Amino acid sequence: MSASIWKTSIEETGAVLSGPYRAPQQMLAEQEYDGHLSIHDDSQAESLGFKGAPIEGPTHFSQFDPLLHKLWGDDWFRFGCISTHFKAMVIEGESVKAYAERSNTNDNTARIWAVKEDGEMVLEGSASLGPDHPESDVEKILASRPTAENLVILEHAKIGDRSPAEKGIRINFNQHLGKNYPFTLNQKLKKITEHCKWYLPEHATSSPWGRPILPFEMINPLVSYTRSLLPRAKQPSIGLFADLQVKLINGPIFVNEDYILEREIVGLGESRRTESMWIKTSIFSSKNSELVGTVLLNNAVLKDSFPNYEAEKKLLIRAGL
Repeated sequence: MSASIWKTSIEETGAVLSGPYRAPQQMLAEQEYDGHLSIHDDSQAESLGFKGAPIEGPTHFSQFDPLLHKLWGDDWFRFGCISTHFKAMVIEGESVKAYAERSNTNDNTARIWAVKEDGEMVLEGSASLGPDHPESDVEKILASRPTAENLVILEHAKIGDRSPAEKGIRINFNQHLGKNYPFTLNQKLKKITEHCKWYLPEHATSSPWGRPILPFEMINPLVSYTRSLLPRAKQPSIGLFADLQVKLINGPIFVNEDYILEREIVGLGESRRTESMWIKTSIFSSKNSELVGTVLLNNAVLKDSFPNYEAEKKLLIRAGL
């Protein structure tokens, strides 16, 4: 195991590992999709009743990487899975601490969670080491939820809908990722909470693969910076991440390497405030078409963000749908 690749100090208390408190930085204030700003803009967030614009959920994944690398060594980058349910938003300036506790019944699974300084839970979930991963926390949540019907904002989405394969998807160091992720990988690496030598070209030659790898928190941007061809939420509307899982089957995922993406809607849900769409994106190698990993995202769209929600809901009820 190559512990020296991290600058992160790790505390051990019994079976629990934890890192230092970190204050992640906002990099999505200018995020834009479908012609409007996102929940990561202060004015948009405040108009929906939030105290400020949240840090994007997968930003917190980096705080777990040194802990899980300590548990499982370099295989974490090959076969790791991080599976989280988000419970509270983090506003820029707030600090977060990550924890991991290895299971006492399965050496290849761990419980993970992150809290603010006041003790508020930010996220909780599971981590595992594959390639034969057990059922994760997020997969259990998806399996336990009933399928929503008669949705308004997601009226056109259907479980089983698939998008055509997207080829030539990659992230380079100086590549601007567009309106959905308005930054470059180099900019992210300057602000990332946990610095790893293997993310950088000048040090990555010492890794088992001899080239830079993509941080776990950047795997969701890899599959999301291009526009999905799946049915979309009606606009204008604003979504947020409720659950997110990144699972590697045959990693790592490399910088400056082409991948093929295939997407499928695998779940539809509804709560008092949201309609949600579960999308599974499979990542394949462009070299040999082998499955490299998957991303499972539950994107919850806020009903209050869609101006026509009440009127369209009444129409559905009147139509007897």
